[in-house]
Amino acid sequence: MKNLIKHLTEQGYLKTPEIISAFYKINRTDFLNNRELNEEKREQQSEINAPLPIACGQTISQPLTVALMLEMLQPQVGDKVLDVGSGSGWTACLLAEIVGPGGKVVAVERIPELKEFGEQNAKKYKHRNLKFHCGDGAKRFAEQAPYNRIHVAAAAKNVPSILIKQLANGGKMVIPVGIGTQEMILLSKSKSGSISKERTPGFAFVPLIEEQ
Repeated sequence: MKNLIKHLTEQGYLKTPEIISAFYKINRTDFLNNRELNEEKREQQSEINAPLPIACGQTISQPLTVALMLEMLQPQVGDKVLDVGSGSGWTACLLAEIVGPGGKVVAVERIPELKEFGEQNAKKYKHRNLKFHCGDGAKRFAEQAPYNRIHVAAAAKNVPSILIKQLANGGKMVIPVGIGTQEMILLSKSKSGSISKERTPGFAFVPLIEEQ
């Protein structure tokens, strides 16, 4: 997907060198549900700047959306990151590449078959700092908090307070919020613990499913 990465960079959507480098190293092709296609056709499909179907009726996110979310999140080397709704595993691997061996990525997926799909996809990259789990990402892994960064790839009605509590002081969270067309919320927690939000409209994600 080198042509698409070049386009996203030239258009100013990809800006940060570490994020751009991760996009080149972690090939979206490896996370698509198209093993029946030959390598050339699979690579062509990965260049499509749109969500694509994967396992369990779900999709892998549009590259533009992933680029925007990671640029908002600005993960740093050594960060501990919670990835809620890990799906295909692509974004989890991008995050693991960016935070490096000294960091940690906790990737959580509610659908067992999809968790297995993402975990299998990620094995090629051998990130020892990345672990996949099945469960409610908002609740099940609070004991590993605080997280420096939280990435949520499913839409909530509101920003879950339980995730805000798990965010470290000085940390950032990106999460789509709303019903139907959503806003992307960049929530920042200052070093003193105060909260600020920036909103970007025009996104569409599947709903976040939480345990009752």
